[in-house]
Amino acid sequence: MILLQLFWEFFKTGLFSVGGGMATIPFLSAIAEKTGWFTSGQLADMIAVSESTPGPIGVNMATYVGFTTAGIPGAVVATVGLVTPSVIVILVIARFLTKFRNNRFVDAAFYGLRPASAALIAAAGVLVLRLSLLNETAYAAGEGFLALFNWKAIALAALIFVLTNFVKPAKKLHPVFFILGAAVVGAVFHFGGA
Repeated sequence: MILLQLFWEFFKTGLFSVGGGMATIPFLSAIAEKTGWFTSGQLADMIAVSESTPGPIGVNMATYVGFTTAGIPGAVVATVGLVTPSVIVILVIARFLTKFRNNRFVDAAFYGLRPASAALIAAAGVLVLRLSLLNETAYAAGEGFLALFNWKAIALAALIFVLTNFVKPAKKLHPVFFILGAAVVGAVFHFGGA
């Protein structure tokens, strides 16, 4: 039953997350709330790992959630669930798009997908900012307004922003150096709360 649920949840995610991997993040957040398969903190970790490993972010996260939920079969089922809608849509489009390429309704439909895609990606960006730079749990517990902010993460983000935009030698570095550096800083300063 869990495998069927994994397939269905990720099938819906793959079907409606138009715009790439970052567009899957709002759907993953909804899956976390609905199923309890992972927490918002684990979602933030998944985003970080998926962004720094090869492969599409949505597929990486589906595989991770499937694996942690139901082992290797879960990883396979969740990944297949996520990519199945894309395969179906590509096959349908390849078959019919050449026939309807100049149709104004088809053209308008694709034009209408642009703002939806932009909105999903913007929602993902806001969610990533909330998960990484804010500590809403501490604020909700009444620890005060300053407890709302994850000051270490904000300082690290500001440092990376300055290095990548204003320090000439650092601007030439490959992004993998910043990813590795951020991982080391996170481990040394216990960003995960461990």
